[in-house]
Amino acid sequence: MSPGASSTAPAETPIVWFDRIDSTNAEARRRAEAGEGGPLWLAARAQDAGRGRRARAWTSEPGNLFATLLTATRRPAAEAAQVSFIAALAVAELLDAFTEAGRVAIKWPNDVLLDGKKASGILIESGQRAQGGVWLAIGIGVNLAHAPDDTERPAIALAQALRPDLAHTPTPEMALTVLADSLAAWMGRWDAYGFAPVLDAWTRRAGGLQGPCVARLDHETLAGTAEGVAEDGSLRLRLGDGSLRLISAGDVFFGTVA
Repeated sequence: MSPGASSTAPAETPIVWFDRIDSTNAEARRRAEAGEGGPLWLAARAQDAGRGRRARAWTSEPGNLFATLLTATRRPAAEAAQVSFIAALAVAELLDAFTEAGRVAIKWPNDVLLDGKKASGILIESGQRAQGGVWLAIGIGVNLAHAPDDTERPAIALAQALRPDLAHTPTPEMALTVLADSLAAWMGRWDAYGFAPVLDAWTRRAGGLQGPCVARLDHETLAGTAEGVAEDGSLRLRLGDGSLRLISAGDVFFGTVA
């Protein structure tokens, strides 16, 4: 770890709850631009303008979890982006705590799947701080009680997959306690040992990293063969002409070249 690179969010990080807000990521940005660096969790029981990746709207049904960790780091931007993988691991461990073993997986880069269906969304935003370094807003939405039915890919709620011994779906407050502890533990490992152990754990949960793949990027769509991930987590995509592209962000569809 580089001196001064720490971005750990302690397990006892304060939590601010809102009954209703536009979005927890928007609140994190407002606070960051006002000079706050956290660490601080911002959570809401309802959102009016939830957002997902690539400017998509995020359905915010009551009973689900909507939370953002505001924190800061002096890591370079490319390293700071690794929190996306850390967030996916923390969400996977949250779902693990309430479901039977083997039902949770991760799809590159940070889609957490329950029984093969999307159960959460992760949105990482950042900006420069006047004090130096960058602020990070690690936004996480988890379908606890409800799943949207108007999504491009099938979605699922934790309530549909609870362990038989559990009578009730966890409340957002309960779920955030589990999530915050897991995220703090993984960020601690990241600070102490670098990205390698994070990527190892992520890879053990990830599927579809070898075989046909389509990557839908901002200005192009690429079809080829996935060849695992690089050391920084980028997807290795071998194109039809034999060239290799490293994909750092985009919508990826595994098992198809159409």
